[in-house]
Amino acid sequence: MEALEKLSNTKLSWWIRLNNENKPTTIPDDIRALLEKYDGIFQGDTTKKVVYLTFDEGYENGYTAKILDILKENNVKTIFFVTGSYIDKNPDLIQRMIDEGHQIGNHTVNHPSLPDVGYEKLEDELLGIDRKLYEKFGVSTKYMRPPSGEYSERVLAAAQQLGYKTVFWSYAFDDWYADKIRGADYAYNKVMGNLHNGAVILLHAVSKDNADALDRIIKDIKAQGYEINPFDL
Repeated sequence: MEALEKLSNTKLSWWIRLNNENKPTTIPDDIRALLEKYDGIFQGDTTKKVVYLTFDEGYENGYTAKILDILKENNVKTIFFVTGSYIDKNPDLIQRMIDEGHQIGNHTVNHPSLPDVGYEKLEDELLGIDRKLYEKFGVSTKYMRPPSGEYSERVLAAAQQLGYKTVFWSYAFDDWYADKIRGADYAYNKVMGNLHNGAVILLHAVSKDNADALDRIIKDIKAQGYEINPFDL
């Protein structure tokens, strides 16, 4: 605890340098060093044509069952980062995720900006997810995704101390607006236009566009010679 208090708690927001050439995403060297120091992840092996699909689940908007159907039909495994209220309100979907071989990730109990909370609250936000998962489903998780991609050195260190790998992403787009429906082609073009070796792709399951485009996205990712691996980084 005392060691953590000495670390910087300046709020940082996750960002990545994209390109239009389907090359791996880059981040500043100082941020890369910070992730390496505290066991953080944002991208897989960039020498291999491997990608990872990840979904954030802050609330249910009626599309997760369809997403699970598509993943099952295409034999793809992924990770769903869930909040406490999502676990409480959607136990059947959580159980299905587990039964069908997907991982459950920690998106905190209440989805706060983690640099804004003290250590005890941070601990409750993270360990509270594990308590719920274990009590209700007999599983736990080792991956944590900071809400809104907001973090600090202290947050990364605390997550590591609690046994988590902090997971960011190497591609995402503004798909969290549930009321901004732009069509399946929009989601498809966004993802495929930024496909790259080692990609950790963040999709929000509240998006109708994502659900409608997912089957085509998966099939065309594979058609381009990429493997979609289970999340185990």
